[in-house]
Amino acid sequence: MDYMVHRLRYSERADVLKYKRCRCWVPGFVVVVAIAGCLGGSSRAIGEDSAGGRAFKVVCTTGMVADIVRHVVGEKGDVVGIMGTGVDPHLYQATRADIGKLIRADIVFYSGLMLEGKLSDALIKVGRKRPVHAVTESIDEKLLLEPPEFAGHFDPHLWMDVSLWKKCAASVARAMADFDSVNGDYYRGNYQRYAKKLDALDAYARRVLSSIPERSRVLVTAHDAFNYMGRAYGMDVQGIQGISTESEAGIDDLIGIVDLIVVRDVKAVFVETSVSRKNVESLIEGARSRGHEIVIGGSLFSDAMGAPGSYEGTYIGMIDHNVTVIARALGGDAPERGMSGKLSMRR
Repeated sequence: MDYMVHRLRYSERADVLKYKRCRCWVPGFVVVVAIAGCLGGSSRAIGEDSAGGRAFKVVCTTGMVADIVRHVVGEKGDVVGIMGTGVDPHLYQATRADIGKLIRADIVFYSGLMLEGKLSDALIKVGRKRPVHAVTESIDEKLLLEPPEFAGHFDPHLWMDVSLWKKCAASVARAMADFDSVNGDYYRGNYQRYAKKLDALDAYARRVLSSIPERSRVLVTAHDAFNYMGRAYGMDVQGIQGISTESEAGIDDLIGIVDLIVVRDVKAVFVETSVSRKNVESLIEGARSRGHEIVIGGSLFSDAMGAPGSYEGTYIGMIDHNVTVIARALGGDAPERGMSGKLSMRR
């Protein structure tokens, strides 16, 4: 059954984005009641503890959001992520422990653009008592992609374009400076240092992906999480499923991509760490039936990062892994261990 899912208000400004009927389940009565029962009392005044040296409790939804927030917040906050390695944010449903983290937070950051659709009600309720920010809130709509099959919603996978995710990190710095004005310069300085690292990552991605022979710049993946990467770095992206992993790939979708693989002589397709690989395996079988052999070029990080504590468990490591694996599998020139020699050997 279809439900109308309303987009969250971006912090203090009204949501100007459009609505769309989509196949999403809205968090139920139990979650709403749990939040309502625990949010009693007055909320903490914004930034009132900043001078006392207490580390703020900062809660984030996805790993990609949590990583940029950690770089900006630094030692001023304890940053906790809700969704772990291999978790699909499109399908994620809040647990009681998650609700407890949100309720105890001083400030909350989420990705936005309906990525965390099933957490919408929880974020709205928590936002009535404490600051809740979408890191994508300040991105000019002209820079957002709105694929035809997702009409009415923007593609939420902005982190695949490093230059756009850098803007999201800047949004975090502004939000933290507003929240804790005493330490505003500290947050802005942290952002500036991190921005230089993101600039280096962006340049690396551009260089290694452009080394792929032009005819071979076809990126076939499990779902449409890589369109911003395609636009930024000149790749023809073909996702088997739609923007959300709740969508299902039809026979016509698979046949169309198999046709493209054969015509373009694509040598490799890619699985994703947070999405089932069954559709990719169907593509391989379909191409083989047409006399065309393709291989799995590697496993890409799409909606979740690598293991905590690993290089791939950071945003920079995640993108370094993706562009290095893609370039090497499609005939480009990229060092085996990536931009800084930190990638694991496992692909």
